[in-house]
Amino acid sequence: MGSAAHRRGTRDWVVDTALFLGSLLFGAVMAAGRVTSWGMPSPAWLFDADLVAWAVGSAGLWVRRRWPIPLALLQIAFSTFSELSSFALLVALFTVAVHLPPRTTMVVFALSPAASAVAVILRPEPDIPNEVLIVFSVALQGAAVAWGLVVHHRRQLILSLRDRAVRAETEAHLRAEQVQHRVREDIAREIHDVLGHRLSLLSVHAGALEYRPDAPTEDIARAARVIRENSHRALQDLREVIGVLRAPVGELPQPRFADLPLLVAESDHPGMRVVLRDDVDGDVPDTAGRTVYRIVQESMTNARRHSPGSEVDVRVSGAPGDGLSVEVVNSPPTAVPEPPSGQGRGLPGLAERVAVVGGALEHGRTAGGGWRVAAWLPWPP
Repeated sequence: MGSAAHRRGTRDWVVDTALFLGSLLFGAVMAAGRVTSWGMPSPAWLFDADLVAWAVGSAGLWVRRRWPIPLALLQIAFSTFSELSSFALLVALFTVAVHLPPRTTMVVFALSPAASAVAVILRPEPDIPNEVLIVFSVALQGAAVAWGLVVHHRRQLILSLRDRAVRAETEAHLRAEQVQHRVREDIAREIHDVLGHRLSLLSVHAGALEYRPDAPTEDIARAARVIRENSHRALQDLREVIGVLRAPVGELPQPRFADLPLLVAESDHPGMRVVLRDDVDGDVPDTAGRTVYRIVQESMTNARRHSPGSEVDVRVSGAPGDGLSVEVVNSPPTAVPEPPSGQGRGLPGLAERVAVVGGALEHGRTAGGGWRVAAWLPWPP
């Protein structure tokens, strides 16, 4: 049985004791009424059998949770001749309705009308019609079953709500983990974009100083200034990222479209010429402007690594309602490129950025041996 493993608690002990005493009191009152006022049943042995059924039925209430169906069937059998155990019968039917599925309850309850019919035959009441006794008996037992079904459904509802709460909590934890995972990916992408750009600038200028120690003083001073400035900016960017990781709430510092000329200016040097053509009409939305900045930044970083000495042409155009287009084209390299390193997550990361805002990205080699990165981003009117 589903209740076989039930372990009786303090509340259960109180309830079972009250029901046991209630059954004893009910039977005692009924027995006293038969002896003193109502008259003994005929034949006389029915009263003795009634006393035995009352005692057994009352004692059976202590195991009603462990064996609800056997107890209910026993009480229904007793009800064919015993009126003293009527209270115990109602408790047994109520217990079945509370602890077992409704279908099982109805099968057990279906035996009650037949038992009531047998009871009025064995112990008729001369002043009350048999039909009334049967209807009254079945109605009383039906009320006990209905009450038990209400309690059963209420408990099932509570269990369902608890299960939903547990599932909701689990889903909330999963969503929090997914958010943390996305935040980690965003931070990793920012570190790649920001520090990769800075470090590539440092590498280019440091390489120029190494291979051209006889360069003019102005070029050496300019390269040293770029190295110093970008080293300082790289440290600042790293501190900002670490600050976001430590802060309970915060966002990564994000560039704007207005920062694009500064990005191009610091990338323009004798080792790589960069030209910016800005044909944008209107104020670029923050999300689209940030995406354009990252596309240009990653494209110039890749050009420094893989096409040293090339010329880079950056074209940005668009207007509200028409969308925002960005194209970065670099010529073939004029020096030996850096050996490949890492897993090359720059362009896939750009594709993810562009897809998030609903745009499209394409890249590939040009007919002249250079490289082209182009993207279109939506710009609502």
